[in-house]
Amino acid sequence: MSTTLDGKKIILCITGSIAAYKAAFLVRLLIKTNADVRVIMTPSACSFITPLTLSTLSKHEVHTEVSDGNSWNNHVELGLWADAMIVAPCTATTLGKMANGIADNMVVATYLSAKCPVFIAPAMDLDMWKHPSTKNNIDKLTSYGNQIIPVGDGELASGLSGEGRMAEPEDIIEYLSKAFAKNQDLQGKKILITAGPTYEAIDPVRFIGNRSSGKMGIAIAEVCAKRGAHVELVLGPSKLEVKHPNINCIRVQSAEEMFQAAIQAFDSCQAAIMAAAVADYTPQTVSDIKIKKKEGDLNIPLKRTKDIAGHLGSIKKNKILIGFALETNNEIDNANRKLQKKNLDFIVLNSLNDKGAGFQHDTNKIKIFKKSGESLEFELKLKSEAAEDIINELVKLF
Repeated sequence: MSTTLDGKKIILCITGSIAAYKAAFLVRLLIKTNADVRVIMTPSACSFITPLTLSTLSKHEVHTEVSDGNSWNNHVELGLWADAMIVAPCTATTLGKMANGIADNMVVATYLSAKCPVFIAPAMDLDMWKHPSTKNNIDKLTSYGNQIIPVGDGELASGLSGEGRMAEPEDIIEYLSKAFAKNQDLQGKKILITAGPTYEAIDPVRFIGNRSSGKMGIAIAEVCAKRGAHVELVLGPSKLEVKHPNINCIRVQSAEEMFQAAIQAFDSCQAAIMAAAVADYTPQTVSDIKIKKKEGDLNIPLKRTKDIAGHLGSIKKNKILIGFALETNNEIDNANRKLQKKNLDFIVLNSLNDKGAGFQHDTNKIKIFKKSGESLEFELKLKSEAAEDIINELVKLF
């Protein structure tokens, strides 16, 4: 039996299908992999297999209702606890409810609270499986990032033969094992990431800064951490919080502080991703007291900040170095010039001319230009999804 599920926290959700009897075998197989299993059932699932059976096998209480009359079962806590959620069997009814957010039972309520990967093993008759509404629900759930475990082909409860059977428990275990193995492709790697803006002090009150929120860099850090890496995140002033235990967040304010923190962390890392929007200039002198308004204009002499990516590029040796370019004009030329000048392995370009891209947005539209000359262009998508695209290219370099 594969060991990739060893110690994983698994929620198994069972819905009202004749295939629910297979859930007992699935729980036993999960326990054999040393997974920690919690079971949730819809009320209709209890007609096919008893909660007592599954409670005995999982060695934990089985939840069938959000409230049992005496207490409230915390679906939010369960959703946050799990490393993976499996809905097996998943009926056409539950597919529709999950796709459309109809949280009228414990299974869907927990699904809507889950922050972990969700795996769905459909089970229904041939005609139901082939119906356009089922296909639409599958497409919608897939677009949300859920993974559909392929149905089997064979004899169905109706007497028909064809697609719609729930995957066998052994196949589900194999599917999960491969998914977890794939999702840990950065195990043992240490990665430096810079994110957010820098604030260059003028006086105790004012600063020179930019509109970066840090969302893109933090999304990259979280993807790396979820895929097994230890992340040294050097984060400029941002209101966002970082919670993943694999991320060591080093908060800084200025370009100089970010430079020093990045240099110190880089030595023990195998790769660095420079996603921060670092100020190019900083005041030559900083006033100890607030500068008062006077007649006439105010001139503030500026000096260049240190080039973090450029410095790391000059000392990187066999390490991987990835840069970012946010441009408003001559985007491709500017990105390629930075790629060569800073000795990057690839550079991620986004343009403020693309609607929904750049600072403050939850979405981004990126292009990747590689040292090899290859280029990749991606559609507008959530920054968390764009982060996956970037890390997929990083993994290829490893």
